[in-house]
Amino acid sequence: MEVRKKTLFSFFLAAVALITAGCGLNQPSRFRMAFLPPASHASSPVVELAEPPVIQPNLYLKDVPPFLLTNPQFSERWARADSLVQRADRSFEAGKRYYQSNDAGNARREFDAAIDSMLDASDQNPADREEYDRKLDAMVDAIHRMDLTGLGASASIEEGQFEKAPLEDILQMTFPVDPKLKDKVREQVAATVSQLPLSVNDAILGYINYFSGRGHRTLIGGLQRSGRYRPMIQRILDEEGLPRELIHMAQAESGFIPRALSRKAAGGMWQFVKFRGNQYGLEQTRYTDDRMDPEKATRAAAHHLRDLYQEFGDWYLAMAAYDCGPVVVEKAVERTGYADFWELRSRGALPAETTNYVPIILAMTIMEKNAAEYGLDGIQMDPPLAFDTVEVSAPTSLALVSDILDTPAAEMAALNPAILKGIVPEGYSLRVPKGSGNQLLAALQLIPAEHRNSWRVHRVGAGETLAAVGKRYAALPGSIVAANHLSSAQAAEGDLLLIPAALRVEAPVRRTTAARTTGARTTVARTSTHRRTPVHRTSAKASAAKPTAPAQPVHKSPPILTHTASR
Repeated sequence: MEVRKKTLFSFFLAAVALITAGCGLNQPSRFRMAFLPPASHASSPVVELAEPPVIQPNLYLKDVPPFLLTNPQFSERWARADSLVQRADRSFEAGKRYYQSNDAGNARREFDAAIDSMLDASDQNPADREEYDRKLDAMVDAIHRMDLTGLGASASIEEGQFEKAPLEDILQMTFPVDPKLKDKVREQVAATVSQLPLSVNDAILGYINYFSGRGHRTLIGGLQRSGRYRPMIQRILDEEGLPRELIHMAQAESGFIPRALSRKAAGGMWQFVKFRGNQYGLEQTRYTDDRMDPEKATRAAAHHLRDLYQEFGDWYLAMAAYDCGPVVVEKAVERTGYADFWELRSRGALPAETTNYVPIILAMTIMEKNAAEYGLDGIQMDPPLAFDTVEVSAPTSLALVSDILDTPAAEMAALNPAILKGIVPEGYSLRVPKGSGNQLLAALQLIPAEHRNSWRVHRVGAGETLAAVGKRYAALPGSIVAANHLSSAQAAEGDLLLIPAALRVEAPVRRTTAARTTGARTTVARTSTHRRTPVHRTSAKASAAKPTAPAQPVHKSPPILTHTASR
């Protein structure tokens, strides 16, 4: 009997399953489907016993009273509900395949069909309403996350996307004071327990008035986002012996947006300019920027704040120095003879932005500690990020990781905001969804290291040909056949294929030192953002002279991939 040659990815499936089992995962690998049509057999008669049909359990008939199970009316409705939920599952899975292939139109159609089927199932009054609601919520949430990117995991994620800090524009503005607020806030502060000293004056009252009115939605948005990072930030502040209320500095700096970028080139949740970040261990490479890493940046900010407090002995001056630089505050104290923030503010000895920076932080602190008085109670914060950490042993495409884990690119980017161009460098500690670390390790070990920065994985959809798949990834069908050791240019629905996509090479950046003038227009050659000389803002983390960062030891990644769970 002639047996068709086994494929590379047939071994891929088996090896992933074995390695995953060896790592102790309770969940099965997602790579569980055959990658080829069934092998052809010789014409000699072979008696094969038919496999018994797989009976799908009805999730909606759990814990149902026996007398209802025998009622034809209820049984028929539950059967219809179960059928509709299964139809929704099929549409949802089809939508994900289209999504991963960057076919937004068909993905949207399938996702809409999935939700429609789920809503139709709701009309049938499912027996296990709680289980149904959980499934619907999970489906809606997954579609929403994918919809945020609009393009899917196969979209280009090479160009870093940055956001503007929500409060950047109000740092140089003052707001009117509501006379009714003064006595109310004084009473609140007198009854408030805070590690950070609290004050009440017109500057603080003006911002409380603003955040109670026009700025209320901005404040709420930041508080909601803070849920993702709050446990981590509070843990680090506690470990460094700093007041927990300093968490509001991250809201003032960036609104808890990890990839916030200011007009003056300060970046990340804690808005470090490059040289100040380098001083506290936040490095930049061709593909990464540690300032955008929430945990690394929080640790650096805590160290910087501790140093500033040790220098000035006052939290208000330390916060001011964090914003405009310690040298600016030192000179302001020398000129005036006052080591008091409010005195320096009243004398105009500090930059306008800094004079409002501290009141904003104090206003937000007072409002959150008295949440019910300001309509902030009951806000549902985003859940804390949960992830595994995998150290990669070779440059790896973030899109490939997204393919392997069947995870939207938006979710991978949210877990790894410090990755700028979609390539995870060798030795980098990559964050992946909780519980998926072993699966990724097993899969990557079976993909040639030299191709992990460009190759993709694709699940074949209904009616897809290798030619169609190759066109989506700019890969020749013949190269797909060779990479997967296929015996013919055919693949069945559900097969997982390695796609030998070509590595994209960056175009060299042209630099000029002189401006060219044509008539009245002057054109200056631009360079990419990540290569731009940092602007020393009278803020963040800048000072008059650039300190020399201590040399950092170079750590080579181990030859074997390692996996550690996040704290």
